[in-house]
Amino acid sequence: MASKKTLKQILDASDKCILVPCVYDCASNHAVEMCGFPISLLSGGELSLAMNGAIDYGFTGLTDLEWMVSRISQTSSIPLIADIEDGFGGPLAVYRAAKRLSKAGAAAIQLEDSADMEESTKLLPRDKYLAKVRAALDALEGTDCLLIARSNADPFNPEEMKEGCERLQEAIDIGAERGQFVIAMMVAIINYEQAAEMAKIVTGPKIFADVRAEKGEDGHYHPAVTMEQLTGLGFCMCSTHYTLKAAMEGMLEHGLRNFAYQSVAYTFENAPATGIESFSASGMFDPQAYVQLENSYTGGDKEYTIVGHKVEDYPNGFVRPNIKERM
Repeated sequence: MASKKTLKQILDASDKCILVPCVYDCASNHAVEMCGFPISLLSGGELSLAMNGAIDYGFTGLTDLEWMVSRISQTSSIPLIADIEDGFGGPLAVYRAAKRLSKAGAAAIQLEDSADMEESTKLLPRDKYLAKVRAALDALEGTDCLLIARSNADPFNPEEMKEGCERLQEAIDIGAERGQFVIAMMVAIINYEQAAEMAKIVTGPKIFADVRAEKGEDGHYHPAVTMEQLTGLGFCMCSTHYTLKAAMEGMLEHGLRNFAYQSVAYTFENAPATGIESFSASGMFDPQAYVQLENSYTGGDKEYTIVGHKVEDYPNGFVRPNIKERM
């Protein structure tokens, strides 16, 4: 049986900046791995929307996060980064959160330097943030789980930008002294120029956060910064949001038509990605692979059905992870 690659192994094997989609549950994560992305990131904001039906305002606790990390990581063939916000308190809270989430299966934890969720643009003093960094590194020592040190510093404020970069580089250096790999993220930078400014101070591994697109003179949207540009500046990953919006757009489009027609015919006829003519997503989760694995143990010939109804085959053109890597 092939084992999952660790996040560090994937980064070491790549000479390019990797685009990393944000996810919020097992289904969104599976869609990401089907498309071939090698890494995913659990978005705190989208998790709050999906799990709590509320905006990202500190409503998601450690237990909620641990619950979702464990479920996604156990059903995924790719490593999952977890956003732990401010670590749910001081250094001891950070230690506890890091320990529990690494055991739950997180490939990395992302720790920000804000005072709290309601004051996410107010930075902690550097010494208080680095105390949290040390606590997190202590908790992660001896595991494959990495630390992502994140600053919420304002890149449009030169003095604050410099402070944010310097504390991130110091976090990287603290990790290096301990023999641990730390990655830096400046969450508010939005373009190449700001990324280049960050790279002047933060010489270690970096993540560009929440890459955007900008409308050009041609009326079409174009990347605000490319993976090639980021590679040249020493960025190893670039996170992006699209899964929850794409899911909501699809559900709303189908919902409006199915409500208008009082039918699900539209959903059967419109499957531009998979071609599956059904109302069920079960086929996208490779149900027959589960039964085939069971048959290999029992010698039986069981076939998966839903109350006697045949389930569609796994769609062509998508990555099909080994089922043992998803259990």
